[in-house]
Amino acid sequence: MIRQKLNLRPWGLLLFGLLISSMQVMGQKIPTPEEHFGFGMGQDYHISNYTQTEAYFKKVAGISDRAELVSIGKTEEGREQWMMIVTSPENHKNLQRFKDISVKMARVEELTEQEARELAEEGKALVWIDGGLHSTETVGIHQLTETIYQILSRDDKENQRILNNVITLFVHANPDGHEKIGNWYMRNPEPEKRSLSGLPVLYQKYIGHDNNRDFYIQNMKESTNLGYQLFVEWIPQVMYNHHQRGPAGSVLAGPPYRDPFNYVFDPMMVTGIDAVGAAMYNRLNAENKPGFTRMNGSTFSTWYNGGLRTTTHYHNIIGILTEIVGGPNPESIPLVPDRLVPNANTPFPVTPQETWKFQQSIDYSVSLNYAVLDYAARNKDHLLYNIYSMGKGSIQRGSEDYWTPFPKKVEAIKTAYADSQKDNARGGNSRWGIPSVFYDSVYRAPEKRDPRGFIIPSDQEDFATAIKFVNALIKTGIRIEKASADFTVNGNRYPKGSYVVKTDQAFRPHIIDMFEPQDYPNDFQYPGGPPIRPYDAAGWTLAYQMNVTFDRVLEGFDGPFETLAYGELESPAPASLKESKSGYLISSVHNDAFAIANELLKKNIKVGRTTEATAGMPAGSFYVPANGYKVLVDYGKQFGINISEAKSEPKGVQYIKPSRVALYDNYGGSMPSGWVRWILEQYNFDFQLIFPKEIDNGNLNAKYDAILFISGGIPSVGSSGGSRGPDESNIPAEYRHMVGSLSTDKSIPQLRRFMENGGKVVGVGSASILAYHMELPVKNALVEIQRDGSERPLAGEKYYVPGSVLQTRMNTNLGATYGMNDYAYVLFNNNPVFKFKPEAKLQGLEVLSWFDTQTPLRSGWAWGEAYLEDGITGFSAPIGKGSLIVYTPEITYRAQSHGTFKLLFNQLYK
Repeated sequence: MIRQKLNLRPWGLLLFGLLISSMQVMGQKIPTPEEHFGFGMGQDYHISNYTQTEAYFKKVAGISDRAELVSIGKTEEGREQWMMIVTSPENHKNLQRFKDISVKMARVEELTEQEARELAEEGKALVWIDGGLHSTETVGIHQLTETIYQILSRDDKENQRILNNVITLFVHANPDGHEKIGNWYMRNPEPEKRSLSGLPVLYQKYIGHDNNRDFYIQNMKESTNLGYQLFVEWIPQVMYNHHQRGPAGSVLAGPPYRDPFNYVFDPMMVTGIDAVGAAMYNRLNAENKPGFTRMNGSTFSTWYNGGLRTTTHYHNIIGILTEIVGGPNPESIPLVPDRLVPNANTPFPVTPQETWKFQQSIDYSVSLNYAVLDYAARNKDHLLYNIYSMGKGSIQRGSEDYWTPFPKKVEAIKTAYADSQKDNARGGNSRWGIPSVFYDSVYRAPEKRDPRGFIIPSDQEDFATAIKFVNALIKTGIRIEKASADFTVNGNRYPKGSYVVKTDQAFRPHIIDMFEPQDYPNDFQYPGGPPIRPYDAAGWTLAYQMNVTFDRVLEGFDGPFETLAYGELESPAPASLKESKSGYLISSVHNDAFAIANELLKKNIKVGRTTEATAGMPAGSFYVPANGYKVLVDYGKQFGINISEAKSEPKGVQYIKPSRVALYDNYGGSMPSGWVRWILEQYNFDFQLIFPKEIDNGNLNAKYDAILFISGGIPSVGSSGGSRGPDESNIPAEYRHMVGSLSTDKSIPQLRRFMENGGKVVGVGSASILAYHMELPVKNALVEIQRDGSERPLAGEKYYVPGSVLQTRMNTNLGATYGMNDYAYVLFNNNPVFKFKPEAKLQGLEVLSWFDTQTPLRSGWAWGEAYLEDGITGFSAPIGKGSLIVYTPEITYRAQSHGTFKLLFNQLYK
């Protein structure tokens, strides 16, 4: 390389310095989105894909000293998931210190009041802003890109204040979906003909829109990536989750939200949302941007746990959601007269708009982002101190006697008082309220206290599944302790390896929510009127869904406990196994036993199932001959479940083969089916997807032994079904086999023929109505008799059970229920409930599960639950040489209901 020496005079040095300075400024120039993508964020008929956006993120992060781009993990399809950390160059030099402060303030551990005050002054506010979780909601990722550009390029006073006082985490929430939607929309060369509709598959590999229902269990890789940053690595004080769309007649819905909020929250969570929300809609009002609706102006609440935004509430993080209109195709704001008059829900209504542009939604979103960031910049010490204060309050409530004010406790007070007045001839005078003794009878009753902790014994039936539950807690930042030796609490002895979850920690609301029942209030449009549907589920207690055995401890306790490192997942201890000439037994209570059995079958090793209790194991347990030893050692030991040496081949053992399984799906993708697709992969089952055309073409027995319909697909009774779907000429050839839907005149007869010829059909959830199409001797249990003797379905004013956890009785004498206990928790969402007609028994129908009580509710809301008593939730019916298996509850609900997975797994062998 040739070097040339410069001989510069003083004026030359000056010009040279100016040149270098100019080059440095030019080097820092952030390319606009339009310069990179070829179109601006918000240009009509144009959207980006992930490949382009990833390149832009890398480009601007490489230029700007305000940005650092970090990978937070891989997606389900193997893409890198990026988070951009944006703050001032000076703050970047001390980034680890500010992160440590954020985490320390959130967890509160070993932190005095004075130290907290000092750290609040020293630290920087941490704000999370994401985009693109729901990929068809295209405003999300484009506002993220535009905001990143603006915050990296602007030098005004507001931007500088934000950079100096806030560390912003800009997170791409769904790279895979962004790539699919971007490519799908832009495939048409004529802009005006582009459409977001018609994507052949789910925009997240398995679960599509349900990717925002995965955050307390974090089954998906993307959820795990996001959860680790939120609840372990950074723990921001504010997170902002962008969605679409706003209610008709508005531009967007946002905070504060309608009641109910969850009663386990610290009061400052509710008022913190109010404060940030006020900053957001005040800014829009100041910028003359109308149409923000809040509270009862929309359906959104802060009750549910499990969403990207909602799970943060249980961690004292102010979680913000907005749902805005708009997209790449211009649309309108329709006239909704009732929204035109200003009120507390919508102080500044929007007037009808014939044309609403994509750019307007981007502009609104950027304004909202800056409102949140400016609020954080001006209140960074308050935000830091408040998350500390909420955590401190949680620790205090978990360290002393405390009674969470659930609605049922209030109803208990009212009932006790009313009962007391029955013996008072004069009646009670409640003008000045109910005497406090009735309050004390509930809110001072020792047995009604909140637990100080929970113990998960290591000697429970399916401890491997219990460890999966523990890992869900670990992923959400919960402190877990593990017994290093046997110990005793309240006279109960627990073995080494048991897990302990105490509630004296900052994230206590989440702990209570995962172990204890949700108590949703009776919520009606007016007294005696129809119910108001909850936003998503009313009850979901994960420990119940996963059938985890645990003990509630109401007093403080301690023992030989070791505290696990935050965020580090647990694995079962490898099982010990001795070589046996007589083979091996694996209990059917273990979900993971099915994964082991499937691996053995794939390696052509025989596997049998016992037909009666054997060696202390229940009927349906797996028997593996001696030649399975090597596979059990190499593969089976990793699950940590007990594999026993058999004394001999069990009497009556039935050897099994894997069924040829078809899982129903539809064009565009079914989320319930997608969850099951993921479950089957985790447990090593082979399967094929089946679509309506293949069913209509018949000859199903030549290819399949079992067909699964999971909460969908079956046409409603009385309808013809069979809608055509999208125009196949506009669809790539590789997706055309997926088009169509099932019909009563063509598809249903083929399913009948499949069963008559020896096939098995499993109908779960709403698909259980296939029983009516098969003209089986069953009827709807949820009806009332009219004066003329006719039956009609119960009205919502009398019966309503939105997504809640109920308890069903199981018939454990049948192969269909191998491995189940006498009772099971099920996720029930206004699902069908059957009764047998008198001839059902003669036709060979058998009950698998039913409600045996008038009070089956265990978590959530069940109005009129007494109507459920004796209602059948599962049955088998012979149809020709085959059978129909029906389970009306959601036995595979969002891959959370591990306690009922076996009800599906048992059907997948022959």
